[in-house]
Amino acid sequence: MAQKRFVFESEKGKASTDGRPSMGPVYRSMFAKDGFPSPVQGMESCWDIFRLSVEKNSGNPMLGRREIVNGKLLLSISLQPGKYLWLTYKDVYDIVMKVGASIRSCGVEQGGRCGIYGANCAEWIMSMEACNAHGLYCVPLYDTLGAGAVEFIICHAEISIAFVEEKKISEVLKTFPNTTEYLKTLVSFGDVTPEQREEVKKFGLAIYSWDEFLRLGENKQFDLPMTKKTDICTIMYTSGTTGDPKGVLISNESIVTLIAGVKHLLESMNEELSEKDVYLSYLPLAHIFDRVIEELFISHGASIGFWRGDVKLLIEDIGELKPTIFCAVPRVLDRIYSGLTEKISSGGFLKQTLFNIAYSYKLYNMRKGHKHVEAAPICDKIVFSKVKQGLGGNVRLILSGAAPLATHVEAFLRVVACAHVLQGYGLTESCAGTFVSLPNELAMLGTVGPPVPNVDVCLESVPEMGYDALSSTPRGEICIRGSTLFSGYYKREDLTKEVMVDGWFHTGDIGEWQPDGSMKIIDRKKNIFKLSQGEYVAVENLENIYGLVSDIDLIWIYGNSFESFLIAVVNANQKALERWAEENGVTGDFNSLCENTKAKEYILGELSKIAKEKKVLLSCSEYLLKGFEFIKAVHLDPVPFDMERDLLTPTYKKKRPQLLKYYQNVIDNMYKSKK
Repeated sequence: MAQKRFVFESEKGKASTDGRPSMGPVYRSMFAKDGFPSPVQGMESCWDIFRLSVEKNSGNPMLGRREIVNGKLLLSISLQPGKYLWLTYKDVYDIVMKVGASIRSCGVEQGGRCGIYGANCAEWIMSMEACNAHGLYCVPLYDTLGAGAVEFIICHAEISIAFVEEKKISEVLKTFPNTTEYLKTLVSFGDVTPEQREEVKKFGLAIYSWDEFLRLGENKQFDLPMTKKTDICTIMYTSGTTGDPKGVLISNESIVTLIAGVKHLLESMNEELSEKDVYLSYLPLAHIFDRVIEELFISHGASIGFWRGDVKLLIEDIGELKPTIFCAVPRVLDRIYSGLTEKISSGGFLKQTLFNIAYSYKLYNMRKGHKHVEAAPICDKIVFSKVKQGLGGNVRLILSGAAPLATHVEAFLRVVACAHVLQGYGLTESCAGTFVSLPNELAMLGTVGPPVPNVDVCLESVPEMGYDALSSTPRGEICIRGSTLFSGYYKREDLTKEVMVDGWFHTGDIGEWQPDGSMKIIDRKKNIFKLSQGEYVAVENLENIYGLVSDIDLIWIYGNSFESFLIAVVNANQKALERWAEENGVTGDFNSLCENTKAKEYILGELSKIAKEKKVLLSCSEYLLKGFEFIKAVHLDPVPFDMERDLLTPTYKKKRPQLLKYYQNVIDNMYKSKK
């Protein structure tokens, strides 16, 4: 790399000599030139993060939610929204100590597994902190996977106590009796109905409302156990990969190390956090991205306000809370972009022209190297301040993660949001943070920036895909080394050994180093990809399931990280489609039938049927395909996939890059037709 502005080479690359792929040079962030940043003294565990912050910021507002009227949170649009009401750090600490004592009084000891299931709320954080205090494994039960995965995680992690959102209790009850071998205590974040008490009683479990549970440990004293930085603090299950969900073991050290690195990075960019910062908690706490961001805010004594759980009310919550840092997945930012562009185009010729002139002028100056605050201050005041106010008026940093952000959306927001817009990359296994783009560096558009200053990164060649880590433009599988990495997959040493080789975590993502030291994600090593909402799709597994439809011969399913749904190209069975046409009064030869809208709707309906009926076996349960695994549009090709068009290998395996290239226009049209 010619201009290593943001990274430096810490180890030379190694050509292959033993049959293993070549490894490129090892790079570190320039912010780690003098070594990786050390955590705050005395901060060795997630409990220390909270404990030290309480000591320093006891009176600061910590957790906030919308005002309660007549005993209920304001959830209806028709009601006048309330203000945020806050618990201070000391208030939260006192409740956490009660929760911890109650957990221990149920017989759960250090190393026990505690499940948390539900939308983000103050009780979620307090349950998590109680786990941290008593050395329990906090195990999030992913809020949108349904009872099948919830059942699997309870059984696999051997969860004995679970904290559950009031409206999710029925989902847990559906897992009975399979989970009752392990599960002994349920705690509602709210109330418990008499029917629920009766149902739980049948299986010999205890169930408590939140208030009842807080009283359970009254007048009981439990010493907090000694915890080490290498102790596991959470098992975070990843969704959507082949087979069963994988339990990612994350240690105290991983989270504490990441926080130290992010803190150092923000300070180096003059964007350090303080106790005055405010964060809107709406991304799932069951994901590592939001978990570590909230730990970061807690470490600074900052404030965390929770949304009301309705995406339609998100902008109103933002307006009331006025966050200073806004984290999002691309799908949320896409909606903001679409809303803004629609508003601009409907604003009349004069307003549209004014906006376009202001946008072009500011973008031009930013490309010349001006910081966003200096590029066009008059335009910011007259034109773009309305966008800033739409995000509450105080946002200074927008961070996108979980999936790639479209370059045009990132560029647009960097200009109009009057805030830094940064794109990051990481996995559950790397504790979320591995790369992040930098403020005021417009050249980093479309990349995930340089590494954070607490990891080493290198590329490993993938010869079978034509990627060479030692070429003039280095490309290969992204490999990560450092203390932020996970401690292995729970009960799956075989899978751990597959991805951890000589201390390097192999991500499965293909990256390309840019001349300035930022990383661009260009491919995926295996046939697993993310949709724009951050969900993984195991495409070969899905093709096997949809292939059971008797009216089709072959199916190729496609999706990418810029779209939220799947589409497919299908070779329909000629006899079956012609029989359907005859029965339904549809005329034409096979070629014209494949172009017929009704025929496409019929095949799509058959695929939907199998998606609804087909059950995928997990270790202790079965679950239906999830919503994002449903196919939303199909193209019927009367010509079977073949070797002549280079779409199949000699052993009849699908050549996915070639299929994508061949059907690119078809794919583009399918996505356009659904928007």
